Amino acid sequence: YFYGTFPEDFTWGVSSSAYQIEGGWDADGKGPSIWDNFTHVPGNVNNNSTGDIACDSYNKVEEDIYMLRALGVKNYRFSLSWPRIFPTGRNNSINSHGVAYYNRLIDGLIANNITPIVTLYHWDLPQALQDIGGWESNELIDLFDSFADFCFQTFGDRVKFWITINEPNIIARLGYGEGLFPPNVKEPGTAPYRVAHILLKAHARVYHTYDDKYRASQGGVIALCPFVSWAEPKTPSDPRDIEAADRYLQFLVGWFTHPIFKNGDYPEVMKWKVGNRSELQNLPSSRLPVFTAEEREYIRGTADVFCFNTYSSKIVSHSTTRLRPFSYEYDQEVSVRVDSSWPSSALTDHRPVAWGLRRVLNWIKEEYGNPPIYIIENGVGKKADSDVDDNARIFYYKTYIDEALKAYKVDGVNLKGYNAWSLMDNFEWVDGYEPRFGLHQIDFDNPNRPRTPKRSAVYYAEVIHNNGILLPKEDE
Repeated sequence: YFYGTFPEDFTWGVSSSAYQIEGGWDADGKGPSIWDNFTHVPGNVNNNSTGDIACDSYNKVEEDIYMLRALGVKNYRFSLSWPRIFPTGRNNSINSHGVAYYNRLIDGLIANNITPIVTLYHWDLPQALQDIGGWESNELIDLFDSFADFCFQTFGDRVKFWITINEPNIIARLGYGEGLFPPNVKEPGTAPYRVAHILLKAHARVYHTYDDKYRASQGGVIALCPFVSWAEPKTPSDPRDIEAADRYLQFLVGWFTHPIFKNGDYPEVMKWKVGNRSELQNLPSSRLPVFTAEEREYIRGTADVFCFNTYSSKIVSHSTTRLRPFSYEYDQEVSVRVDSSWPSSALTDHRPVAWGLRRVLNWIKEEYGNPPIYIIENGVGKKADSDVDDNARIFYYKTYIDEALKAYKVDGVNLKGYNAWSLMDNFEWVDGYEPRFGLHQIDFDNPNRPRTPKRSAVYYAEVIHNNGILLPKEDE
């Protein structure tokens, strides 16, 4: 165990997202999102839960800010609901009530010296845009840019930290490959690659809009936020397993970060594997789309910092996979498992593995030339109606933050901030309200949605107050 503190300007925060906490799904002229419609179909979500009310944050700005103040956080990462601001997804339908809600929240944060970190897109696409093809349509590049432009113009005088798209790799994989998330497209061999291609172009477009029109006057930073899990080679002495683990990371993360932080293009191993397998599948061209020279130049360098979300780790080994059916999973030629000795949590693939965080941070440092790094989501879910005495969550944060501290202090990783997921128990997508990730408990049976701090909230507030993990008095 390692004791020490982070740099003076280190930023501690908590995170949330619009659909998961706001509720008010059709309040004051908000348009429907793909998640509104998806959750209203029985059988799609655990216990048929919806985000119709969620934590009712739409009506509880003051309560949310009170929790943030009590924690002593320096930042709060939340997302804007596109259909709350543009009910039809287009800028000919601006909803002033939605704009007023976010202004109230942002002004409240600023008044309390809390920096807003704002995500433009956290999965809740306006249904009207899904109806014209969603992220499979190139039209979305212009439409997302138009929404982002409005947000920069409206909130950018106070918001200095923007995230374009939350976990684009999960959108592509779960929304279009496995079809677990809306829009429920099950085309694992082609759709994830097509959608990722458009998401990358949309991200780059928004970055350039900020760069060209707003950066000089507003002076903020802007980045993308992928989902990352560490990949530990099953046999660290076997070069094939080491290659497989790196390949897993390139397919999961490098898919989006290699074009942005390196050369505007997909990782070589990805181009090679998908291309080679497409050839063996007798296809006329690779299932992985190709960027033009202009597009590569346009995408390269479109992030000021490296943001990511992380929860767990995997053990990866080389595997010979089938050529059919076509699939993003098979293309990787890896076998992925977990160690049964790792503690379990509310989500089967989110097992606590704290040492994996230090390794992930070092991998990012080595792979991308030690960029400024922000951990935007990190936390653990538990299945219990009441988990105010959440010692397991305290242990999770204690060990994960300690590994982050080692990466910063011992390994020289340029770590700038850490955000816990999440401020409060909320709607966990297809898992509904069963997994509780919050530092604050929400009573979802009570129409007032009262908020109760858990022991982990008290612990996290102490870590923030100390700016790290201090040596206990008796050991000094």
